[in-house]
Amino acid sequence: MHTAFIIVTVAAALWTGFSAYSIWAKAPYVVEPLAHYGVPRAWWFWLGLAKAAGALGLLAGLVVPWIGIAAAAGLVLYFLGAVVTVVRARSWGTLVAPFMYLVPAAAALTLGVLA
Repeated sequence: MHTAFIIVTVAAALWTGFSAYSIWAKAPYVVEPLAHYGVPRAWWFWLGLAKAAGALGLLAGLVVPWIGIAAAAGLVLYFLGAVVTVVRARSWGTLVAPFMYLVPAAAALTLGVLA
């Protein structure tokens, strides 16, 4: 296992886990944009759960590689959906936010597949 893969995967897991915590804690910098995008409040817990599961899956992938690959792929799809949500809301000023999570997840996926 390459050091870069471990660093990127752990960083992506921590970053995504922080995002899950932020939505559950109803941090204004997370929930205010979600409300603006029109994401129903009833989804917020489940969105946080998907992020938390993805983060844990990335870490599990350090031991069982296929789990990490599946988790990274799921997170890439999740954050692509977030990009689409932001674009549909025409919230150009917040478009960078989902990319801040998509890029590390995609990097973890790429490095996991290549490992």
